[in-house]
Amino acid sequence: MKSLIFTLALTVGLSSSAQITEAGKWLGENELKGNPYTLASDEHMELTNQSIAAYNAGDVEKELSFYTKEMADNTREYMTNYHGEMKKVTNKPWAMIPVQIKDSDNVHMLVWSNETREWNNGSTQKMNLMEVFSFDKDKKINGFYQWRRYDPKNEFGLPAGGKFYGKNDNEYTGRKLVFSNRGEVEALETLIDRYNKLDAEGCEELFADKAIFDTYDGQRIEITKGFFGGYFEGFESIKWKAYGFVPLKIENTDPVSGVLVTSIEKRVAKDGSVWEKELVEQFYFNLDGKIDYVKQWTRDLNE
Repeated sequence: MKSLIFTLALTVGLSSSAQITEAGKWLGENELKGNPYTLASDEHMELTNQSIAAYNAGDVEKELSFYTKEMADNTREYMTNYHGEMKKVTNKPWAMIPVQIKDSDNVHMLVWSNETREWNNGSTQKMNLMEVFSFDKDKKINGFYQWRRYDPKNEFGLPAGGKFYGKNDNEYTGRKLVFSNRGEVEALETLIDRYNKLDAEGCEELFADKAIFDTYDGQRIEITKGFFGGYFEGFESIKWKAYGFVPLKIENTDPVSGVLVTSIEKRVAKDGSVWEKELVEQFYFNLDGKIDYVKQWTRDLNE
């Protein structure tokens, strides 16, 4: 009995001390799918550290020397411009793990770091990074991927900011604003192009069946089918030129959004009269991505 217990204890002890050489699993859709990961050589970590040192020094050619020729050629212009705008950049890794998918030639360096950027123009930015440097069989970087978390005290670059209050307190009062990206800018660029061409049907396509337009002079106009056809009849030409679009929505709400548009518009009527103003307008997009409300403010142009 004692012999049996000793044998079992020895077996368990040997099993628990056995070294794990493979773990995890690659789930990508290729011939390596299902293969486990293994640890790779620390030489890749040393090469990554050297490339980061060159990055911190702003030495573009030294940094690119760690890349494959193809990747270096594709990123040289971008990196040159990037470092040219920087007064100082400091990347400090705090964890590095070289891994390799079994039966793959590539090694992935997983790097976690803190980075501080200071631009020549005085702007500053701090972030936490998770990066993957991909090395080929010749130990050259042939791929790079980055995920970031911005410091909440950043001057810029945060995913949310500002604050919504509303004319009256409501359930959204106090929430931050985020950029919206449901095609609002492209829709407004299309609207401006069609509006300048006096394309009534084209403009109408971008609006809800019944939209409201509150004009700068206090009028409330209903934009329904046929509105633009009648509107354009009185003009010889229109030139509307935007110089800013800011698409926003309230954080953690439905996709309804509003776009702040700054522009200059010049209308030449068929009787020869000219209307020209600088505009600030808010275009609101409904759940279907159609414009359903517009609010407008104007100022006279400086002579």
